[in-house]
Amino acid sequence: MTPETLTTTLSTLAPRLDPQARGVQNVRRLSGGATQEIWRFDLDTGTPLILRRAPGGLRIAETVGLEVEARLLAAAGAGGVPVPGVRLVLGEGDGLGQGFVMDFVEGETLGGRIVRAPPAGLARQCGAILARIHALDPGDFPTLARRSTVELVDQWRAVYRAAAWPRPVFEVALRWLDSHRPPPPARPALVHGDFRNGNLMIGAEGVRAVLDWELAHVGDPLEDLGWLCVNSWRFGRSDLPVGGFGTVDDLVAGYGGAVDRAALHWWEVFGTLRWGCMCAGMAAAFRGPDPSVERAMIARRTSETEIDLLRLLGV
Repeated sequence: MTPETLTTTLSTLAPRLDPQARGVQNVRRLSGGATQEIWRFDLDTGTPLILRRAPGGLRIAETVGLEVEARLLAAAGAGGVPVPGVRLVLGEGDGLGQGFVMDFVEGETLGGRIVRAPPAGLARQCGAILARIHALDPGDFPTLARRSTVELVDQWRAVYRAAAWPRPVFEVALRWLDSHRPPPPARPALVHGDFRNGNLMIGAEGVRAVLDWELAHVGDPLEDLGWLCVNSWRFGRSDLPVGGFGTVDDLVAGYGGAVDRAALHWWEVFGTLRWGCMCAGMAAAFRGPDPSVERAMIARRTSETEIDLLRLLGV
């Protein structure tokens, strides 16, 4: 869809976004968003907004669906989690396919910039936000996937095998994950699924919005904490294990203090393997339907995750 076509369609929706608005302007697609289309536009009242739309308007099977994501944002906001407000969930007659319009939040999302000058207390703040997310009732979202650690490890083992490229470090990590599996959580929680530096809108005061809820599911809440600690999301600040901007002690203190450190370590290993398998999969995409520089660059990062796994496992 072109900006011109989108301007026309969004203008018909403007009064539903703001009773004072009659049209939109300055429609442009943003570079962020690996799986969904992200468009910024302004109402003719001057209010900036964001359209989050499925590519071509069609849902991606691996994600929760944008209608569910909009509901997650609303529930999270009601639970005290900083998120953009949702203005409108698109319907069948709106001409844009699946998606929703949300408030624009000013701030920084580029992890490399954030780690150069992070706000004070950011790791503790992330812990407190994760505690609020994990306090939400997963029963309100019956369509979300529910997977045990056995199923998750098997899922990524299958992804690794499908790449048909032997990686001894991945083999060692998979065996370690099988033999060191933590006990199941006492209460499965709503898990964000991609809570990390790069998916947080940061301002001078800290986190202004938690973004990208498309991988939300129900499971062990420590999965979110471990993913935030994966070295790839530290953007060169490996000495600060939480997003490149803080310590695990601060993260746990913000979360509430009751965290099994051995289980947290397991989830960091799992997260590192998960990202490694995702990077490795980019090689097949590069050799096949998408020979882009981006795919090749991400595929190269597989070796970084192998080094991280060796460090984590003490091999």
